[in-house]
Amino acid sequence: MDAAARLITVMALSLIIQPIAADAAYRWTGAERVVAMSDPHGAYDSMARTLSNAGVVSADGGWAGGQTTLVITGDLLDRGEDSRKIMDLVMRLEEEAATAGGRVLLTLGNHEVMNLVGDLRYVARGEYAAFAGEEPMEERERWFQRLLTARQAVDELVDEVALRAEFDRDRPPGFYAHRAAFSSNGKYGRWLLAKPLMVVVNETAYVHGGMPPVVAELGLDKLNQQLGAQVTNYVEALEVLYGNGVIDPAVNFYDHARYLEALPPDPERPTEIQSAMDVVIQLNDATVHDSGSPLWYRGTVGCSILTEGDVLAGALEAVGATRVVIGHTPTVTRRVLERFDGRVIEIDTGMLNAAYRGSGFALVLEGEHVAVAQEHTTELTAPVRHPRRVGERADDLDSDTLADILASGTIASTSEDEIGRTIVRIEHGGSTVAALFSRSPRRQNPELAAYRIDRMLALDIVPVTVVREVDGKTGTLQFLPNNARDEAWRSSAGQGGGAWCPLQRQWNSMYIFDALIYNQGRMPTSMVYSTGNWHLMSMGHGQAFDTSRGRPAFLESVPLELTSTWVDALKQLIEDELRESLEDLLSNRHIGALLARRDALLDGER
Repeated sequence: MDAAARLITVMALSLIIQPIAADAAYRWTGAERVVAMSDPHGAYDSMARTLSNAGVVSADGGWAGGQTTLVITGDLLDRGEDSRKIMDLVMRLEEEAATAGGRVLLTLGNHEVMNLVGDLRYVARGEYAAFAGEEPMEERERWFQRLLTARQAVDELVDEVALRAEFDRDRPPGFYAHRAAFSSNGKYGRWLLAKPLMVVVNETAYVHGGMPPVVAELGLDKLNQQLGAQVTNYVEALEVLYGNGVIDPAVNFYDHARYLEALPPDPERPTEIQSAMDVVIQLNDATVHDSGSPLWYRGTVGCSILTEGDVLAGALEAVGATRVVIGHTPTVTRRVLERFDGRVIEIDTGMLNAAYRGSGFALVLEGEHVAVAQEHTTELTAPVRHPRRVGERADDLDSDTLADILASGTIASTSEDEIGRTIVRIEHGGSTVAALFSRSPRRQNPELAAYRIDRMLALDIVPVTVVREVDGKTGTLQFLPNNARDEAWRSSAGQGGGAWCPLQRQWNSMYIFDALIYNQGRMPTSMVYSTGNWHLMSMGHGQAFDTSRGRPAFLESVPLELTSTWVDALKQLIEDELRESLEDLLSNRHIGALLARRDALLDGER
């Protein structure tokens, strides 16, 4: 069917089928059924089976969804070898769905942008191989001769055979055809550069990574336009530099600015080339590429409700949505999860099993009904609540199971660390769990009291804490991740820049908590992080719960930002519930002082 015939067919169908309406460039309403998927990463077979079980793709890979809206929140490619096959599938489904009165919406993921701008760290050799048949040998030879000339300028005795082996290793067959396909005029580059970062369908936002503060700052239209322009301008400038031999496509994105800045000034350099160099240097650290971009942000998944609640609320309001569906971060259970009372749905289930140990899942929304389709069954299930986890762990242990292990598991060893803390290792089911032991009586137990209040607030900053006797001494055990580092180490090492949840916001929540429980013992060694995501854990509360009604001395000059989420949480600390939860750990005087400090914090916001 030619283009004219296809247009006539679509127009005829529109007289019969009422498609969902686009009331703005990135917003659609009236979709009766929405299916959402994320992060296939080249896992074509898993993706196809999942979409088939979700009722949108037939056994032969054709559109079977009728008027369904299919939303894919990015990361079609990288790591898996069938990335090109997936892109071709989605491109074809876009056309077939439109003819049937449905719609396919693809939002950019960080890996789409990475391929566009030349960040090729995760491209599998098989992904390059899919383009090998389209790569002119003269193109490869042209770039090899450029490399050879550059090396000979430094060393006249270059081993050409060894250099060619290096060239073929770093630029596998298909490399240059791959780069051409992702150019602004290439098949996939042209297609991807037209895609948004975020869409809203029926008051549900769909975005790859999360809802950082920039979403509230820009809103839906400006977010897509401004951040999309950053990608397009970068790609077009890079192509000028490629075409003029200024930079090799094999130079990685993260080296672009450094490479260009190292080039000597040249007053004879053409204006077009100099302008392209300036654009690449300027946009190399643009918002779309950093951890605060909606393509990269993990705070929506990794921050606690109290730390992230206001950020999420502001972002949702700015884009006119009541909830958001995100990918990017494989869920801890490799199933579709809900958090923030259903306002966040996580759909990256690690579909590429070889890399992420997951399988295919898809979200199915029909009216108010929320269901989940799966790769390996036609049965629909419900999303699972996001588990509360403080501290990374290699297994899937929830907090209650971990508490049982700490309380009754076999103590394998006790030792002192470099700062004199007692570290206990507990064996369970062939694995070992580490915990910090602190002496404390069963009554007036500040460590356990701090943990219980943390749970009541849903702060999720105090690790699982239990009462346990160790070496004949009564005290508490607090879970300690194997990869834990304290604030003293973090600050001296200059780490934490990749924190899923911005450190300043985590510290603010910790200080509010310290003010509430009157923690006088806050030290860098009691601020502990899981280094995989730099999630802050508050430990060492032995000097908390004084009868004072003010703030600890170290907090007197520290400004505390009580967000509306924090205010609501403090108001929900009801006296009767507090006394019931803490009466076996704290005296009436200590509980009364705690309530007074709660009121003082709230009064400070009035």
